[in-house]
Amino acid sequence: MLPGSLTERRLACTHAGCHCHDEPPKLHGPYFQWSRKVAAKTVSKTLSAEQVEEYRPWIDNEKRLRALVRELETLALSVLDSDPRTPKRR
Repeated sequence: MLPGSLTERRLACTHAGCHCHDEPPKLHGPYFQWSRKVAAKTVSKTLSAEQVEEYRPWIDNEKRLRALVRELETLALSVLDSDPRTPKRR
């Protein structure tokens, strides 16, 4: 499992005569970034296409785990809310 998200970017450079400034533009890339939160700040790292291929399933697994935990929390809350032994507030 790997927390965070992947982003694919295509960029224009600063060289005026480059093909990325043509009409239509042919942007450079793709460049892949993996981002995650560390101490409430976003941290990003550039990855190669090979790394993306290897790590994408890890990121997908982390997202799936979080979804399953949310489902279990929702189920547990509904069980607790419907428990007849829970005292009623006056």
